[in-house]
Amino acid sequence: MDLDVFVTAHRTEWDRLDHLLHRGHRLTGTEADELVALYQRTATHLSLIQSSAPDPMLTARLTQLVARARSTVTGTRRATWRDATRFLTAGFPAAVYRSRHWWIPTAVLSTLLTALMGWWIGTHPEVQAAIAAPEDLRRMTSPGGEYETYYSSHPAASFAAQVWTNNAQAAAMCLVLGAFLCLPVIWILFVNVLNLAEGIGLMSSAGRLDTFLGLVLPHGLLELTAVFVAAGTGLRLGWTVVDPGPQTRRSALAQQGRAAIGMAVGLALVLFVSGVIEGFVTPSGLPTWARIAIGIAAELAFLAYVYILGGRAARAGEAGDLDATERSAELPTAA
Repeated sequence: MDLDVFVTAHRTEWDRLDHLLHRGHRLTGTEADELVALYQRTATHLSLIQSSAPDPMLTARLTQLVARARSTVTGTRRATWRDATRFLTAGFPAAVYRSRHWWIPTAVLSTLLTALMGWWIGTHPEVQAAIAAPEDLRRMTSPGGEYETYYSSHPAASFAAQVWTNNAQAAAMCLVLGAFLCLPVIWILFVNVLNLAEGIGLMSSAGRLDTFLGLVLPHGLLELTAVFVAAGTGLRLGWTVVDPGPQTRRSALAQQGRAAIGMAVGLALVLFVSGVIEGFVTPSGLPTWARIAIGIAAELAFLAYVYILGGRAARAGEAGDLDATERSAELPTAA
């Protein structure tokens, strides 16, 4: 495409659109129709220039012009409680449901790897010796040791807030860093698996695996599920870079990225619940069976939320993305 010829052919339309935008709300009905038509044509021009003959200054000018026109055509919109309700009852659970083919295999493989590594650590004294000195291992695994006192080492409220912050950051990192070809997500998953396997192996070698599981399961079921959902979504985002499917790579990444941002907000709420359980239920004086029952109930409630509400919303077409009126349209590539 000859950029100079293209600019000469369409400059008058861009100037006219700019003039109409400066008129604001003082447009006649005919002028408003003209503004919409010019907005659509200018958006197509911008798409052509970006794909065929990118020019930084011209692209910047048309991007600004299209953004102003879009704001004028669609109007400004504020988030409402209705939006929040829709997100919690449809958008978020549908996004989790749609990504289940990624996070369920992630959960299964991570669980199997954790069990295998925990068995390896627990049955090989030389591996335990490489982790810490014998006296340090006894201090960690003995009754009243570090594995037990960890959950009651701080006031419940501050401990729950700290746990929530750390887990939310880990989940957000999985979601955001997935675009880097999945590698950071795999590393974050491995670190989590290693830490859990180490606790399982060391406590089982001390004959206290039941105590360890009684401390981990109440909050760990929901917490790990949230981490697996974040990791699976991050892996899906990373795979989109490799294989965007029928969409353009840019469009596919934008769609998956928007869904991932919404997922981060939703998972922060899920991790808040697990943090409350970890801060108040895990170190409580409740019997072990009662604490584990609370953890199982929270996990089953989340899965029902995803599969019932999320499945229904997904079958209705919900994808956890913005409304069509709030995202950039897929533009044609011909003038």
